Amino acid sequence: MLSLAGCASLMSSVTSRMADDLASTILNSRDIATVREGVPAYLLMMDSFLKSSPDNPALLLAAANMNSSFSNFTDESRTRLLTDKALSYSLRAACIEQQALCGVRGLPFAEFRRVVDGRKESSVPVLYAVGVAWAGWIAAHSDDFNAIAELGKVKYLIARVIELNEEFDHGGPHLYMGGLETALPPAMGGNLDKGQMHFERALEIGNGQYLMTKVIYAEQYARLAFDQELHDRLLEEVLQADPVAEGMTLSNVFAQERARTLLADSNEYF
Repeated sequence: MLSLAGCASLMSSVTSRMADDLASTILNSRDIATVREGVPAYLLMMDSFLKSSPDNPALLLAAANMNSSFSNFTDESRTRLLTDKALSYSLRAACIEQQALCGVRGLPFAEFRRVVDGRKESSVPVLYAVGVAWAGWIAAHSDDFNAIAELGKVKYLIARVIELNEEFDHGGPHLYMGGLETALPPAMGGNLDKGQMHFERALEIGNGQYLMTKVIYAEQYARLAFDQELHDRLLEEVLQADPVAEGMTLSNVFAQERARTLLADSNEYF
C-alpha cells in the first residue's frame, strides 16, 4: 500500500509539472493563431490529468490559469464555459489548501470578510487565483445582475491580496483592482480615480512589461475619463514595446492587436 501511495504521489507530481510546463509554453508563445487552434486539445488533456489527480491543488490552479487565459482568445459562448471551469477549479484548489475557504463564494458578506481577513501571506497564490478567475467569470456574465452582485466580494478579495503582497504576479493585484474599479460607471459604484491609482501602481511594480495593463488602462479608464492624450500615448507605447517577456508574451502580442484596434477608432470615439 505504501508503495502504491508513493507511486500515486510521484505521478501526481509529474502531471503537475507537465501542466505547468504546458501552461508556460502557451503563455510564452507569440503565435496567437496556433494557440487558438491548439489550446482546446490541451485543455482536454488538463481535464484528463485532473481525473487521475482530482485533489491536486497545483494541478487545479494550473488548469484554472489555462482556462482563464484562453478565455481571452476565443468567442463569447466559449468564454463563458472556460471562465466557469476556471472559477470552479480555483475554488476547489482553495478548499483543498485551506478548509476555511471551502464554500467561501456563497458566504454572507460579513462572514466572507471574516474568512478573507483571516488569510495570511502564504495564502496569496490561491487567493489571487480565485480573484482572477472570479473577475473573469463576472466579465463573461456581465449581462447577469446576479453575477454583477458578486463584484463586491471579488474587490474585497483582491484588496486583501494587495494588503498581503501588492507585488505578487508583477503587480497583477493592482491591475485587476484597477479593472474592477472602472468596470462600472461612477453612478453604479465605479471609481475612476481609484482605478487610475491602481493602474499606475501596476505599471510601476511591473516595470511596464505586461502590456495588457496599458491596454486596459486606456480602454477602461482613459475612454471613460475622455482623455484621448493618455489613451493614445498608452496604446502607442504598447505598439512600440518588445512583446517578449517570460510568462507574458502571448498576452503581450494580444495586447498589441487590441491596441491597434483601439487606436484605429480613437478619433471617432473621442
